[in-house]
Amino acid sequence: MNIKSIQNLVSDAMNEIKTINADEAYQMTEDNNCNLIDIREINELENTGRVQGSCHIPRGMLEIYLDPNSPMFQNGQLDKNKEFVLFCAGGVRSALAVKTLKEMGYQKVSHIDGGYGSISNSEFKII
Repeated sequence: MNIKSIQNLVSDAMNEIKTINADEAYQMTEDNNCNLIDIREINELENTGRVQGSCHIPRGMLEIYLDPNSPMFQNGQLDKNKEFVLFCAGGVRSALAVKTLKEMGYQKVSHIDGGYGSISNSEFKII
């Protein structure tokens, strides 16, 4: 049995996905060109704060919430015509999540290099 390490999984994902930096993500939000999605767990948000303008979808619920028939789309919280920009605490979970969204058929998906750590040192407002 050959079980891949998390490092191998992330490395494989990074070869297939689009990575942007926090400044690029900020500009996309300013231009209203993306759905900024925080995939951290709720306790992480409670401990460190939320990014203004982001939508919180915990990693464990991502595929369910991003099903095109989900209430997130039905009630207009997400716009499937805009790029989906994901972030987690450091970039590992978001890299794997973007790979999964690509497997679901999403074309315009990316993740923020460095995750919340890089976001908190950018122009994004933490609330």
